[in-house]
Amino acid sequence: MNSVPNQNMKASLNEREGFQVWWRLLRPHTLTAAFVPAFVGTMLAAMEQPINLGLFAAMLLASILIQAATNMFNEYYDYVRGLDNENSVGIGGTIVRDGISPRVVRSLAIGFFVMAGLLGIYICIASSWWIAVIGLVSMLFGYLYTGGPYPIAYTPFGELTAGFFMGTIIVGISYYIQRLTISWEVILVSIPVAIFVGAILLANNIRDRVGDADNGRRTLAILFGHKGSIRFLTVLFLIAYGLTITLIIFSILPYWSFITLFSVAKGYQAIQGFKGKSQPLEMMPAMVATAKTNTMYGVLLGISMLLEISIPLG
Repeated sequence: MNSVPNQNMKASLNEREGFQVWWRLLRPHTLTAAFVPAFVGTMLAAMEQPINLGLFAAMLLASILIQAATNMFNEYYDYVRGLDNENSVGIGGTIVRDGISPRVVRSLAIGFFVMAGLLGIYICIASSWWIAVIGLVSMLFGYLYTGGPYPIAYTPFGELTAGFFMGTIIVGISYYIQRLTISWEVILVSIPVAIFVGAILLANNIRDRVGDADNGRRTLAILFGHKGSIRFLTVLFLIAYGLTITLIIFSILPYWSFITLFSVAKGYQAIQGFKGKSQPLEMMPAMVATAKTNTMYGVLLGISMLLEISIPLG
């Protein structure tokens, strides 16, 4: 993580005590990356037949728990490897600024994985035990993202891994447990969702680029440089929106899905927010705007499917 000279980082980041300490540990701005794919996959199934609300709730909660646990492992292992200190930006700060024991953070992460596993058992009983295999692999990669001898987060493959597992896989599972089948159309719809999930990580790495390079990481943001990374983020957004429009034209998505274009303004805000900035604190609004772009796109995409069920245009 990158650091900035500041005598009172907690005040600069408006970090509060009490419940806020544990809330920050979850890194709530990243949890939409778990909500959106589960919502979109379920709404895809809902366009074909009524859904099982219990399965939807279980899948949604399990996805959020896995994402939160991944965030905690990230906090724990970055601290253990000496990457985080009290001036680090973009972390929960519970260990380095609030004094929470690293062992407690690690235990909470394991506990969240266990809870996700229990929900997974219910999902498997109600659908298919193949889901257990996919779920275990997803949790393994959630751990390996910052854990293990060769953390994925330290390589150029972080965005791809996050997009695939937190985008395509969750969309696919969320659809499959409702319909007990899968199709190429579902996979195609998952691609823009996966791109926006990967964009959240890219935005995070743009902000942390200098500090990550100093600590031996080799992320895409480091390989592309600051300006190159902003251009790449722009290309990702263009591909995601272009693919969405293409899927609408070919009737894979309903005409209502044009409402996802309302999120373009937030994406533009994110891109502009990175330009001309060099300090992590200066880039925080741009990173938040990237996460909000993902949220707006995903929620609007899911709503467009609900509208198609109620008021079909095609």
